[in-house]
Amino acid sequence: MTDLRTSSISPDDDNFERDLQEMLEDGPNLNEITSNVQGGTPQSVSATFVEKVGPFSAGTSSSGTTSANNYGSGPSGSRLTRSYTLPPATSNVPLSNSGSHSSGRSPNGDFIPKSVSLNAQSKIETLKEWSVNTFKTTKQFISERIGKATKTVDVEMETSIEALRETQRKYANILRLARAMTSHFYNVVQTQKALGEGFSELAQKSPELQEEFIYNCETQRTLVKNGEILLGALNFFTSSVNTLCHKTMEDTLLTVKHYEMARLQFDAYRADYESLESGPREAATQLKLEETKRKYEEHKVKFDRLRSDVQIKLRFLDENRIKVMHKQLLLFHNAVSAYFSGNASALEATLKQFNIQLKRPNAEKPSWIES
Repeated sequence: MTDLRTSSISPDDDNFERDLQEMLEDGPNLNEITSNVQGGTPQSVSATFVEKVGPFSAGTSSSGTTSANNYGSGPSGSRLTRSYTLPPATSNVPLSNSGSHSSGRSPNGDFIPKSVSLNAQSKIETLKEWSVNTFKTTKQFISERIGKATKTVDVEMETSIEALRETQRKYANILRLARAMTSHFYNVVQTQKALGEGFSELAQKSPELQEEFIYNCETQRTLVKNGEILLGALNFFTSSVNTLCHKTMEDTLLTVKHYEMARLQFDAYRADYESLESGPREAATQLKLEETKRKYEEHKVKFDRLRSDVQIKLRFLDENRIKVMHKQLLLFHNAVSAYFSGNASALEATLKQFNIQLKRPNAEKPSWIES
């Protein structure tokens, strides 16, 4: 069963609704409102609409607030109990986000942090500077090749660098031969080991030749033992020469490459500075001359610093090379002589002298405490 409830409508509410409906009927239509909004100024408003809206405009204060006491009362003395805030007719409302670019926003309204723009600008400047340096360096290099540019030459430095490159080539050849010898000798040791096992097996199956097979088996086992000691010495020799040739010398040659690149840049900016200095002194070229001089001095400082680094590294490399090769050549001589002379005790003494530890195939790994 539906519960129907009726509510009584007071005469005051009925009068208010009737007045509101008349105001809406007498007001401008939608087309007129649209044209007024686009044009900015209303063209025509009906008299009845103005008469109905009159009490609102009369009771509106300067701030746009209409009080309920100022609203006209009808015959029954009804009053409006709400107040409405209307925007002033002269208010300036911005229709576009004109100041967004100054506050770090893109044209589409996305926020762009200031650090991002600064980072992009710094990358552009770095790329620009790199391009200029690369162009000048390439131009200087080609001009030197065809004989149209002068080159800064340090005769003593160039002689030492060329001697280092020649030394590295010779040491690389020694390393290649030592590795080949180690590889071949490893195959010999493996063959001797297999031969000794074959003699041992035949000694058990041939009683009439057992003694002879046992003699040869013991000889091969002794050779294998001494061969493994010699292999340990050869591996230590090749490892030390490889470190000297491909790490120590290569590190010095890398510094030499940086030095040669700095020399090219120095000569490139020196040629630009000399060309501007010998030209006419005008106000337009004065600032360019000062900038070129500043860059020339910067590259001169860098060139002198790298030249000093190369000299120091060459001196220390020569001392280190002599020290390392003196030890390695002594090891190589003693180990090879002791092995081929059959002096097993001298061979073992050589490994102890140079603190070389052999890696046994069946030896257990030391614990982490011992290591």
